[in-house]
Amino acid sequence: MNERIEEEAGTNTASDRATSVVRFVGAMDAPERRRLADLPDRVLDGDPRHTSQIRHADGALQTGTWTSTPGRWRAFDGRDEFCTLLSGRVALIADSGERQEFGPGDSFLIPNGFEGEWEVMETATKHFVILHRQDA
Repeated sequence: MNERIEEEAGTNTASDRATSVVRFVGAMDAPERRRLADLPDRVLDGDPRHTSQIRHADGALQTGTWTSTPGRWRAFDGRDEFCTLLSGRVALIADSGERQEFGPGDSFLIPNGFEGEWEVMETATKHFVILHRQDA
């Protein structure tokens, strides 16, 4: 099959979105960096630092690559998020106490309405797809 796959790792524009495939590569070009502690009342343990690059954004849909250093924080709400972990170890801990751990190669969905915490035990990198919910 000789279909052309977009080689660019950046965000698609409106003009090329309909015909291009978004390639997720390992490297992040011009990533956004933030210290999660800058968000009040979010961090529960450690000083997690996030690096991310949005690969595609179209209204409520957002995809990208994300890396976090170890730490623990309240999970964000108002979204469905599908993740594939590329490296590291993470856990999702529901407010009910249920703990699920994930490692390289694992994929999982955090549904809108999940209440709990993210824990990064080893610096982790994931690809993600987020659907932001307007009703949240």
